[in-house]
Amino acid sequence: MTKVKLTLLILNAVWLFAVSEVSYGRHAAIIIDADNGNVLHEVEATQSWYPASLTKLMTLYMTFDALKAGQIHLHDTLTASTRASQQPNSKLGLRRGEHLTVEDAILAIITRSANDASVVLAEHLGDTEENFAVNMTEKADSLGMYNTHFMNATGLPNNWQVTTPRDMAVLAWKAQRNFPEYYHYFSAHSFNYKGTELRGINKFTASYPGAEGMKTGFTCGSGFNLIGAAHQNGKHLIGVVMGGMTSKERYQLMMQKMDASFANLTNVDPARNINTMPTSSAGTPPYQLDCGNGAATHSIPTSNQVSYTPKHKNISRIKTNIRGVNTVRPKTITRVKSSIKPINKSKLPPKVIKQAQASIKPVSKLPAKSKNFYKPKTDIKVVGKTKSIQKVALH
Repeated sequence: MTKVKLTLLILNAVWLFAVSEVSYGRHAAIIIDADNGNVLHEVEATQSWYPASLTKLMTLYMTFDALKAGQIHLHDTLTASTRASQQPNSKLGLRRGEHLTVEDAILAIITRSANDASVVLAEHLGDTEENFAVNMTEKADSLGMYNTHFMNATGLPNNWQVTTPRDMAVLAWKAQRNFPEYYHYFSAHSFNYKGTELRGINKFTASYPGAEGMKTGFTCGSGFNLIGAAHQNGKHLIGVVMGGMTSKERYQLMMQKMDASFANLTNVDPARNINTMPTSSAGTPPYQLDCGNGAATHSIPTSNQVSYTPKHKNISRIKTNIRGVNTVRPKTITRVKSSIKPINKSKLPPKVIKQAQASIKPVSKLPAKSKNFYKPKTDIKVVGKTKSIQKVALH
């Protein structure tokens, strides 16, 4: 009878994993045993991915590290800079010069994924967010997160800010093990800020049996991400899901994988451990959703090109090929005129001089295919009187 029950448990776990893979689109994930680091389940766990607000877990790790070292204290007062006050949602809505404590910033990040609170902490600990991001990357490398690179403290889109599910699981595991005195903050469902209760947005923390919390994340590039930690029957698991197509899907994926892993703890290969699994197959991250400034085929650039959409006042600075309009900027015409060298009449026969002079015509405009005319990466089409401007690659 015991063998039958064990067989049913294993079949149930396999079925749950199968349902997870068949029912959902491409995603990357990993589930580990938090007691020993054994890998219970993984799907493209070493595939490079955009972290989105999972980045804030490293911002918190750096904060806990500073607290433990006595560099800062929970009730220290922080001041919001102009940069922090200008962060996009989600945020607390801090104004420049407004104050909050370190503890408030921690809770705002965990419950509300507040970008402004993240920048306040980053600037306090690193002087600038850029310096703090460098320190984050160095810390990641020291923790064994070899395919992770940070560019900011919030997870707001940046092509060079990348990680993998395996690396994020390492970070969550280290946060749990290295800072037991601060780990309880992750389980917060809400916090009181200036007399107002702000409820948490993490539905895994709020609804999964034994959930200990962790972090959500979303951008168009990453899709819907989630780090979750939970305990059941004396066992502790950490899971990472990246690339959910909807918020609901990421929670469903996490819960299914957690359920299957808790049911399958007796059938684990100890050789599959997060510390020994390969880390060299990261590749380039997919752009998961068709929204924002990217598309499903977007990946990290392989050169130092930067893409941006110019503002209206800068349109005149871009050399373009406008269909139906054959004009050349004055400076281009001047360069062409200046490139025509004067004829030295003293060294040429009169007949040659006459022919050469007859061939020189005034320059008013150049054809679109002139070598002096720069063709951008994309065209600008004239639609009525409005110009629809695509992204231009600037070197």
